[in-house]
Amino acid sequence: MLTVERYNLILKLIEEKQNIKVHDIVEKLKISEATARRDLNFLEDKGKIKRIHGGAVLVETKEEDIGFKKLVFNKEKDIIAKKSIKFIHEGDTIFLDAGTTTFALIKYLKDIPNIKIVTNGYSHINELTAINKEVYLLGGKLKKKTGALVGFSAMNSLKTYNFDVVFIGANGVNTEGYSTPDEEEVLVKSEAIKRGKQVIFLCDHTKFKNKSFFNFASLNDGELISDTDLPKEIAKAIDKAKK
Repeated sequence: MLTVERYNLILKLIEEKQNIKVHDIVEKLKISEATARRDLNFLEDKGKIKRIHGGAVLVETKEEDIGFKKLVFNKEKDIIAKKSIKFIHEGDTIFLDAGTTTFALIKYLKDIPNIKIVTNGYSHINELTAINKEVYLLGGKLKKKTGALVGFSAMNSLKTYNFDVVFIGANGVNTEGYSTPDEEEVLVKSEAIKRGKQVIFLCDHTKFKNKSFFNFASLNDGELISDTDLPKEIAKAIDKAKK
């Protein structure tokens, strides 16, 4: 196999799954681990991917959101969803942010009695309808790529609600807090955070150290749930922020 063919196959694999482990590349392409790592290093140098522990993820193009339908709801997001359920109790009213990580939480809500769910995730509606809960959808501008309802209308809709628990996603989280590339999403996320008794940020490990254009929350605005242990610098910053 030519080197350029390997590069293209690796990019295709990452595009399909949004992230990939080194051992997956070794198994699928029948190459050595050393070759797989060299290929990933080359693709990172060219700005095509970003290396993470044990593998790689796609680089966000111009910091725009990747289309909702293209994302795979992988085991990392499922781990986060399972960890998050403990924060919801019978009779709670919750806000569910738009996004694929919050989407993964929906199937675990069906066994919690008498909850009310408010969301700005248009792409969440079919799944929420299927679990037979009381659901409220915010109005606002629809982002076609992600199915999020955003902007001033969505923000103003939020002002009629109060929440026991708010679940928020982010494009990036580092020692400075949580960020997103979209200023219209900032309006919704910021207002939802204000209206929650408890705020839970749901971020898989690929979001660590990322920094999108707009910061919308600090580390002490809520609890961070991820699929892996938090990086030491982020964990340290959270402890410091809580003091």
